Amino acid sequence: MSVDEVRMSAPARRRPGPLGALYAGNARAVLYRAFTATKSTNWAVVLSGAFEPVFYLLSLGIGLGPLVGTVEAGDGRAIPYAAFIAPALLATEAMNGAVYDSTWNVFFKIRYAKLYEGMLATSLGPLDVAIGEISFALLRGGMYAVAFMVVMQLIGLNLSWWALLALPAVLLVALAFASFGMGITSYMKSFQQMDIINFIMLPMFLLSGTFYPLSVYPQGVQLVIQALPLWQSVDLVRSLTTGAVSAGILWHVLYLAVMAALGMMLTTRRLRALFLD
Repeated sequence: MSVDEVRMSAPARRRPGPLGALYAGNARAVLYRAFTATKSTNWAVVLSGAFEPVFYLLSLGIGLGPLVGTVEAGDGRAIPYAAFIAPALLATEAMNGAVYDSTWNVFFKIRYAKLYEGMLATSLGPLDVAIGEISFALLRGGMYAVAFMVVMQLIGLNLSWWALLALPAVLLVALAFASFGMGITSYMKSFQQMDIINFIMLPMFLLSGTFYPLSVYPQGVQLVIQALPLWQSVDLVRSLTTGAVSAGILWHVLYLAVMAALGMMLTTRRLRALFLD
């Protein structure tokens, strides 16, 4: 049998699973492949991303902080400026780690390496690929978050025991952005189109209450910002690290959970449309 005949017959051998042809129950193979490739090629690049929020914190939170003084927390308490921006940088770092891995890396694998075509010619289904790739992006975002949380703890910027829940919160943030990022990337066909992602992320980073309270904006602008996923993430993590916890944070959790679910559905549908239909 020729190579082409093997490739054409491989999808028919896909193991039946709970979702039929979509899922073979072997997402761990995709995750292991991503981990092995990163460990052997660009681990230094991945590691360097953990230092970015620390530099922001040292320059703005510690350096500029004494000039700013205190900022009002969600419950009305006055907290140091460094304690105000640190959780925002934590949420942003989780977003960045997840997005960069689920966009640029995925774009290369789809358009140039043709990696997913080979994967889907085996017993793997599109949901296996989606879960595996998104899980690795989640690991990267989580790694950045854990490293930065250790820095926050050493400096004394975790102001409440609620901060222990900040870690699962940032993992949810990473999951939401990674799942949606991979789905959107499947529509991109050139590096110029990929720049749209950076064009969206940078203003969102600056406007989502990262460096100053939402109250500085006009009321209409506040409503727009509150609809942004990064603001939802920042407000969730900041509420936990500062101890300004209320029932309102459940809306943030619901927002991010729905975003993650929709992103996973989008990614699975796109992989199936691109390589199986």
